[in-house]
Amino acid sequence: MKFEDILVGINGFGKFQMMIILLQSVSRITLPCNFLLNNFMAAVPDHRCHIRGLDDGDAFANLTLDQRLTVSIPTQEDGTLSSCRMFREPQFHLLHNSSNATEIPAVPCLYGWVYDNTTFSTTLATEWDLVCDRKGMNKATATIFFIGVMSGAAVFGTLSDRFGRKTMLLVAYLSSITFGLASAVSTSYVMFVIMRFFTGFSLTGISIISYVLSVEWFDVKHRTFGGIMVSLDWSVGNMMLSGIAYSVNNWRWLVVATTSPLILSVIIWWWLPESARWLMANGQVEKAHMYLEKCAKMNDRMEFMAALKPESLSNVEMLENRGKNYTYLDLVRTPNMRKVAICTGIVWFGVAFTYYGISLNVTGFGLNVYLTQFLYAAIEIPSKLMVYCSLNAIGRRPTQSATLLLTGLCMAVNLFTPAYLWIFRTVFAILGKTFSETSFTTVFLYTTELYPTVVRQNGVGYTSFVARLGVSIAPLIALLDDVWRPLPEVMFCAAAVCSGLVACLLPETTNARLPETIEDIELPRSGCQTIKPERSDATLKPLTGGDEREC
Repeated sequence: MKFEDILVGINGFGKFQMMIILLQSVSRITLPCNFLLNNFMAAVPDHRCHIRGLDDGDAFANLTLDQRLTVSIPTQEDGTLSSCRMFREPQFHLLHNSSNATEIPAVPCLYGWVYDNTTFSTTLATEWDLVCDRKGMNKATATIFFIGVMSGAAVFGTLSDRFGRKTMLLVAYLSSITFGLASAVSTSYVMFVIMRFFTGFSLTGISIISYVLSVEWFDVKHRTFGGIMVSLDWSVGNMMLSGIAYSVNNWRWLVVATTSPLILSVIIWWWLPESARWLMANGQVEKAHMYLEKCAKMNDRMEFMAALKPESLSNVEMLENRGKNYTYLDLVRTPNMRKVAICTGIVWFGVAFTYYGISLNVTGFGLNVYLTQFLYAAIEIPSKLMVYCSLNAIGRRPTQSATLLLTGLCMAVNLFTPAYLWIFRTVFAILGKTFSETSFTTVFLYTTELYPTVVRQNGVGYTSFVARLGVSIAPLIALLDDVWRPLPEVMFCAAAVCSGLVACLLPETTNARLPETIEDIELPRSGCQTIKPERSDATLKPLTGGDEREC
């Protein structure tokens, strides 16, 4: 008997599984609100140099505002006022002859900046003057946050496999609240980035643990649908972010608004079950039987549990390696696992790199920043419906590869589209976001199915670590437009195409039982297995890239 057979017997997608999804939805909705918070918290409003006498005196009393700006601030090639430079002294002769304005030496802003506060009352950029020569420090706030996410993925992945999903989820909740609220009251830039690092470190625990905890309770038949339902939390939170940011335009209160729902998650946590898969894989058979019994009772399948005693769970095949502590090294010790680890790492890097490259760019398309954010989020709902149909119709591997290649195609189209065709560019940007979101939804489910139970959280932690490496680089890539304007888009496009090609090397997992041990990944290479119907007692479907009928 395999664990999948037990799930089928107690209904692998009933009221119990819906309860798990709903209980975790509160915390998962906060994830996009924090991961994409820099779109608003670190927004850079229109700004110009502060001019003494212009902004705080009457030295220019006889001039209109436009005239005052003309004699104080140089213009750029496109005719707009410079955001970062000023004349050391007023150039009154420019009121009569502006033809030689470009020949007048200008200096960096000497007395600070004046900001347009019509959209944002305060942001990181306006509070600590992170503009012009210091704009890299503003971009770095997102990078440091995602470095924290990257580090947390590695730590929470291994700790969750060792101490359990539920225990480490509570740790993630409490630490996210602590560091999130601490960042909102930061008194300096250095304190803020340190707190944001640890906020990202903690939030990634919620991200990877909650998804694995949910999927490990789904049976084979409903795993795709269940995975899509879990991912809808991200889309809902993404849409809510645009509304929250519109209502709360002070960055400190915005951080509080996106963090405080986790307090409710701590209360809800008491009703969450532990993963029965993890309990059985770690020899805690009686506790696993207790949760299985709760599941059967809620799903009206108690007749199945009547014949399933705790001692009989010792015959479940997944327990053959119980008691062994697995580490990240086990991901590369054997040939097939090593191939899976390398390929999923590359795919995750490409998926996350391009997704956040698109998501963190909500300006430049001629639309209001809040509207762009909402459209980017709203398009994710139909994309998830599309991916559900695609995963069942053509499988995980073709869907993963195709969505990445189509993301790259949309970005390539925008590379050759002039800026004045902003409607056309917006359409393809939204299409690219659609395919990018589809690839992200797919890779979460796909990766969970590829790694066996004994190292699943390690596998998800490792791939999340690699993904966050890509995410942490993405904000800094935007700075390369100073070298060559299209360079950031070229790099995002290339990453999507390359990772889409690598996805073709991964094994197919559609309608396959979740592997329980590393041997389930390696053994299919040694012989042939006939694939039986998913509800039978057949052995695990081989996770290979070859014929699906036999290995």
